[in-house]
Amino acid sequence: MSAPDQPDIHEQPGSPPLARTTLDRAAHRRTDEAWLADAWQRGLVLVVDLAKGGRALVKDNALVLVPSAEAPEGEHWFLGVDRDGTPLWTIDTALPEVEGARAATLREVGHLLDDRDAGVFTTAAALGNWHLSHKFSPRTGEPTKAVEAGWARADTDGKLMWPRTDPAMIVLVHDGEPGPRGRCLLGHNATWGAAPDGGLRFSCLAGYVEPGESAEASVVREVGEEVGLRLTSLRYAGSQSWPYPGSLMLGYHATADPAQPLTLDPAEIDEAHWFTRDDIKRMIAGDYRHPETGVPMGLPMPSSIAFYLIESWLAL
Repeated sequence: MSAPDQPDIHEQPGSPPLARTTLDRAAHRRTDEAWLADAWQRGLVLVVDLAKGGRALVKDNALVLVPSAEAPEGEHWFLGVDRDGTPLWTIDTALPEVEGARAATLREVGHLLDDRDAGVFTTAAALGNWHLSHKFSPRTGEPTKAVEAGWARADTDGKLMWPRTDPAMIVLVHDGEPGPRGRCLLGHNATWGAAPDGGLRFSCLAGYVEPGESAEASVVREVGEEVGLRLTSLRYAGSQSWPYPGSLMLGYHATADPAQPLTLDPAEIDEAHWFTRDDIKRMIAGDYRHPETGVPMGLPMPSSIAFYLIESWLAL
């Protein structure tokens, strides 16, 4: 049974790209073996090749789902029920050949998909990555098997493990100024290296929430550790799953005084700069170069919450 009193999370103002979904997860069906057997027979399947970076087939900016009778062999996991009552499943295996379709990752196409497909692909990627990392029990070292339609794994003693999500914060620090005079701070992670075009990608500051820490405290700590700034305000902006491999990104806008000196942690951030709104617009257009080296400077992919935070700041 669906939950009619719960609104769909779709393209509402303030929704990051991978926060959108219309999927009814139908969690109460995960232990109903008779219903699941019938649901598989009449279901549609999203094939995801996790060994190839989590690629799925996309055609005309829509996911390609195949009838279960035509799906490749493999362990199948129940995602939920579509709006029309169709059960939706996922399988981790090599992609089938479908004329006119191309293989793409969630990173590449998440922002192009509609609400239904964004939710389906995000759930499939997150669930599949959890299964990949939990094939053996951390308690016994013995193999585990999928149960509850793929929403749990059992070890040889019958002990269950359920999917876990790692909370992480991501923040766009800016000076609080509206209009063209406003500036935001972006950094280049020391582990990223150059982009495929030889340029550098600059993004928001981010990090994992540590045990015993609130998300807000994590923002303050990470900003202080990575660039040495003291924040003057902090506002929650939204969240989205980032299944690489299994994070929930908690997005924030924060303000800081640009007169403060930047003190970078070289193990985390090897370069950081304040950018005007005109700079950011030029980066989006692919027409911004490093003032010293001349290499192209770009932004994170549009499917990321980082891009969403930057784009939201542009409108302030």
